[in-house]
Amino acid sequence: MATVLVTGGTGVLGQHIVTRLRVRGHDVRVLSRRAGAGTHVGDLTTGAGVRAAAAGADLIVHAASDFRKFGKPDPLQTRNLLAEIGDVSHLLYVSIVGIDRIPFRYYQRKLACEDIVAGSLLPHTILRATQFHDLIAAVLHNVQRLPVAPLPADFRFQTVAAEDVAVRVAEVIDGPPLWRREDFGGPEVLTLAEMAAVWRARHGGPHRVLPLRLPGAVARSFRAGYNTCPDHTEGTQSWAQYVDSDPAVAYHLR
Repeated sequence: MATVLVTGGTGVLGQHIVTRLRVRGHDVRVLSRRAGAGTHVGDLTTGAGVRAAAAGADLIVHAASDFRKFGKPDPLQTRNLLAEIGDVSHLLYVSIVGIDRIPFRYYQRKLACEDIVAGSLLPHTILRATQFHDLIAAVLHNVQRLPVAPLPADFRFQTVAAEDVAVRVAEVIDGPPLWRREDFGGPEVLTLAEMAAVWRARHGGPHRVLPLRLPGAVARSFRAGYNTCPDHTEGTQSWAQYVDSDPAVAYHLR
C-alpha cells in the first residue's frame, strides 16, 4: 500500500481515479480548494496547502485541469505542484492525445504542462488519453431539443470512458516511471455525425444535424483525426454503451 496524492480528484476523471486507487488498497489523498470536497485543502494556483497535503506521499497523480478557462492556470499550477511535493517515487500526469499536433489553445497549455513535468528531475509518466464520452455528451445534450443542430459533423473522435482511463492510471502509477506511456484511446473512431445519430436514437434529438464546415488549422486537425490513436483501442466501453448505460447519463462537465 502506498500513499497517493491526487490533484483534480473531484473531477469527472479524478473521482474514478480515487476509487480505483482505493480498490487497489492505497491511502488516497484528494487535494481540493474547497473544504470538505477532498481530504486535504490546497490551492495549486498559489501553492497554499500543497506541501502539507503532499508530505509523506509516495505517489502523485496530477489530473487537475481548468477546461472552462482553456487551461490558462494549468502551467502555473503544475509548476507550483512540482515545487511543493518534494521527493516522490512516481508522478503521473494525465494529458490528451494529439496535443502536439492540434493548435488549440487549451491543448497548447496542456503541452506546456507536459514540458514542465518532463523537464523536472522527478521520476514521472505522461499518459495521454482521448476525449471522454462525457465531453461529446455535453455538446449533444445542449442541442438535442433543437430542430436543426449546427455541428462540425465531420470531426472525428475516439471517445473513451473516464472509468477506463482511471483503471489505466491506477495500473501505471503502481509501476515504474515510463516517461511517456503509449496513448490510451476508446474502442472506435466515429465522426460527430455518427455519434449524434446514436444519441438521437436514445434521447430523441437532435432531429437533424446541419453540417458545419469550420475553417482553420484546429478544425482541419479534428477532421483529420489527430486527436485519435486508432492503434491503441484499449478502452472497453463504446460510445453506444455509454449512451445506453443510464437514462440520466451524466452529460454535464464538472
